[in-house]
Amino acid sequence: MKLAVAAAGISSFALLYAPQPVLPQLAAQYRLDPGSASLAVSVATGALAIAVLPIAALSEIVGRRPIIVASVTLSVVLGLLMPFAPSYPVLLALRALQGIAIAGFAGVASAYLVEQLGKTGVAAAVGAMIAGNTVGGMLGRLSTGFSAEALGWHGALAVVAGVALVCSAVTVLSLPAGVRPSGSGSRLRDVLTGVGTALRRPVLLAQYGVAMLAMGAFVAMYNAAGFRLTGELGLSPAVASLVFLAYAVGSVSSSNAGRMVARFGRPRAVLGGLAVMAAGILLTLPDSLPLVVLGFVVLTGGFFAAHAVANGWAAAEAPEGARGQASGMYTLAYYLGSSVGGTVGSVVFGRFGWSWLVGAAVVWLALAGAAVAGLRVRTARWVVSA
Repeated sequence: MKLAVAAAGISSFALLYAPQPVLPQLAAQYRLDPGSASLAVSVATGALAIAVLPIAALSEIVGRRPIIVASVTLSVVLGLLMPFAPSYPVLLALRALQGIAIAGFAGVASAYLVEQLGKTGVAAAVGAMIAGNTVGGMLGRLSTGFSAEALGWHGALAVVAGVALVCSAVTVLSLPAGVRPSGSGSRLRDVLTGVGTALRRPVLLAQYGVAMLAMGAFVAMYNAAGFRLTGELGLSPAVASLVFLAYAVGSVSSSNAGRMVARFGRPRAVLGGLAVMAAGILLTLPDSLPLVVLGFVVLTGGFFAAHAVANGWAAAEAPEGARGQASGMYTLAYYLGSSVGGTVGSVVFGRFGWSWLVGAAVVWLALAGAAVAGLRVRTARWVVSA
């Protein structure tokens, strides 16, 4: 099961963010500004956000495994077609369809793990899953960045699709069967009731806020990173793509989510991750390559720690009848943040510069922290564990 879910994460997230390192090349070929070029990422994550809740609800009826298998298969097929896109609008259309396909894995994976492993191990299990997702995101970005100079962005995307094809085959062959859904006629009503439950609990709403705002800040910074590193700091695309090695730190921090929760409690762990993110973002302000690189390392470690804890927190707090819907709502907020925040941040960078982008990202993180801190005011206590 762990191998299958890890392979699915590598495939899905390698495909989802593969265009990010080549945004400057897309902008040059199609004469786009940074905001328009960022749509190659934002269209996919936006489509994922729109599709994830209906697909998560569908998984309550047909089961989690069929959704995950369909997700990894369709996303790879679309990835293999993408290098042959004849124009930028066609590329965006394929990216939107790919985002919908990836929503199947992203929206139900946490619920699948809770059902397979139980609530006791959910923090460590979700942390391990996110660590695999992190490897996929890093692998996709590095593969694209390193192959773009020799093969162009078309060839670079084909390389990533080939890697994803292998990983998806592993998932299809090794993913264990999940809990079979009941076939009662009231199932649709139960699903809709679960959606209402997932939208009423303050503790869940706070985690959705963390997902949206933290992810928006994170993607906005990485969308603009290529433009700054290859433009203002004069690096080649291959060397600039090395910034994505920072994802290795994110893999470590997310896989230790369970230990952070056990030691500090969920609220403090999330707030600490957000504070580390903000510190990393501020480190990128000077026009110094070592500080910019260090800033992205710190930012990435903080982000994946906060995300792993918030994701596990939402999964653990969701009632059994609303587990899939809560997972879907969290993922919706996460990728809505990626789509909107990534695009808005790219526009801010393109029009006003790096310092304005830094300011916007820090404000978003402050709002996320306020959402978590508000739980203490509302309940008059810290929730230390599930």
